[in-house]
Amino acid sequence: MKIAILSQNSSLYSTNRLKEAGEKLGHEVKIINYLRCYMNITSQRPTVVYSGKPLENFDAIIPRIGASKTFYGTAVVRQFEVMGVFSANESQAISRSRDKLRCLQILAREGLGLPVTGFAHATQDIDGLIETVGGAPLVIKLLEGTQGIGVVLAETQQAAKSVIEAFRGLDANILVQEFIKEAKGADLRCFVIGGKVIAAMKRQGAEGEFRSNLHRGGSAERVKLTPEERSTAIRAAKAMGLRVAGVDLLRSNHGPVIMEVNSSPGLEGIEKATNVDVAGKIIEYVAANATPNKTRDRIKY
Repeated sequence: MKIAILSQNSSLYSTNRLKEAGEKLGHEVKIINYLRCYMNITSQRPTVVYSGKPLENFDAIIPRIGASKTFYGTAVVRQFEVMGVFSANESQAISRSRDKLRCLQILAREGLGLPVTGFAHATQDIDGLIETVGGAPLVIKLLEGTQGIGVVLAETQQAAKSVIEAFRGLDANILVQEFIKEAKGADLRCFVIGGKVIAAMKRQGAEGEFRSNLHRGGSAERVKLTPEERSTAIRAAKAMGLRVAGVDLLRSNHGPVIMEVNSSPGLEGIEKATNVDVAGKIIEYVAANATPNKTRDRIKY
């Protein structure tokens, strides 16, 4: 099978592991910088062109689209879909998951557990927004932030008001969420492939840090999920239309709550914490399911 990995950076751990796993399983794997692609959009013979040559005869693609390049990256994925190429994650699902507000609204519609969340742009009623999520302490996020950037814990009412006013001055869209104190700076990353959780780790934030991102000094260890946590992760990936997803959960007093559904989850942390060959399982899933013209996203919101 001929597989293309769409990635900006061929030196990234996740990109290299996917290539290595694919070749180990006997597939021909090529890394394509999707930002260097251009498209011939026609109903007769749609193509993606890379380094002056049309990309043809690929059986499947594995998108690894950077958050800041979602618009162009999903356009390239969509062009491959027009060409009938199977994608590990479809363009619509990637776009859906990258819009934090849309993602939360879809998950809420499915009845999945979420932290109480408020959304605003230029509201003058800051006190009302804060009270929407039960008051301080609370977490304030820039809607466009990624990897823990643009996320602030406001421990008092006054601090919350000051941060919201500052973000408002940036003409930014913001999310305000209840702070799940009982999580104690830890979250669960559940790796879902084809409707199954194949690996899970607990990430613990560094001392004094409420964000659990590993690149911010956090640590990770293998974790055993409860049936409810496993079901929540699977349902979240399905609600977003993602075949491959990293679902981040917090353990709250009222059950698991979803923080994020990631369409390009990193492999390094979870492979090292769990000793599971996640890259190999992605390749196996793609190889088993890659049939031409298998674009089936039917989610209407």
